[in-house]
Amino acid sequence: MNRKRLGLLTGTHSVNDLYQGLIPALLPFMVLERGYSYTAVSGLILAATGLSSVVQPLFGLYADKHPRNWLIPAGFMLAALGVALAGVAESYLWTWLAIAISGLGIAAYHPPATTAARLAGGASQKAMSLFSVGGMLGAAAAPLAATTVIGGSSLSATPWLALPAAVMAVVWWWSTRHADVVEAAHARRRATSLATNDWRAFLRLSAVIVGWSIPYVTVLSMAALYTSRDLHGSSAQGALVLTCFTASSAIGTLGGGLLADRVGRIATIRLGYTLALPALAGLVLANAPLPAMLCAALLGTAMFLPFASQVTLAQDYLPRNPATAAGITLGLALSVGGMLSPLLGMLSDSHGLRTSLSVVLGVLTLATALAFQLGNRKFEETALA
Repeated sequence: MNRKRLGLLTGTHSVNDLYQGLIPALLPFMVLERGYSYTAVSGLILAATGLSSVVQPLFGLYADKHPRNWLIPAGFMLAALGVALAGVAESYLWTWLAIAISGLGIAAYHPPATTAARLAGGASQKAMSLFSVGGMLGAAAAPLAATTVIGGSSLSATPWLALPAAVMAVVWWWSTRHADVVEAAHARRRATSLATNDWRAFLRLSAVIVGWSIPYVTVLSMAALYTSRDLHGSSAQGALVLTCFTASSAIGTLGGGLLADRVGRIATIRLGYTLALPALAGLVLANAPLPAMLCAALLGTAMFLPFASQVTLAQDYLPRNPATAAGITLGLALSVGGMLSPLLGMLSDSHGLRTSLSVVLGVLTLATALAFQLGNRKFEETALA
């Protein structure tokens, strides 16, 4: 394990996913300040994830054929730019476009960064979980960052949120000035690998992740509003429920990596989906902010137990195209749920947020059933020549 390299990549993941988390964290402020409806809010989630779903696999293909270190900092810098512009945009259209730019940056970042983290961590699931936890911590910090920067003024303060990306870009440049040769060597070795791609198994895993993404994005985008409106909580309580969900995802991701190294990836994936079902049901049935916080924490932990295992399993299913595998799976992890969010937003406008959460509980049930159909593929079977 290249701990220094893994640590640097984990830091960039924290910064990148800070901006991924800032989009849903800014939505309650946009509802209050601009009067957006649930449908309008869902449209912004679509802007953040819809474009990303299309281009992220393309970035993965590019990263497999032409590894470039600059894609990593360019990705999180573009994500920061979109968030900064979203708060100062003068219309819904310009806000939508700014958030779409942020989603494009997030799409550019994940495939090369995930592949680099796998190379730095080797066969260890713990290494991938540590990298993933960096992203989870960044996302968990987003509500607090949004409340700190925006809560005391207005959405016009969003340019200040770009500061972490600027600092990390300098750190990245200083730390990777001589890394291109190493990355090119890894790429050449991967191209000559005798390992084969298992597309059938990969598509089965992708279907499981689709069923994971819909409830994940729905809870991520609606938890704060659900708490403040349906459960009659304050805005601070709504932000706390969202923080519980995102922060516990870091615990689940780290725990999932450690567990997978002991009992295997498939057992960890199945356990996570099984535990997520009662946690989401509890959130649907909650009648006050406190039970919602507890259920959100349990849900975040359970849903992210399989996260690192799913990423490495996808890459082992497609050993000749690991960045493409990361691009498709990580793209699906947000994109499909984001693309369906306008429909769920309209359902929420007409029947309430609790109804939408009940619908995605059914989707998660189907994903759990599919998770029990997955098979493992050992790292040794896909080792580079």
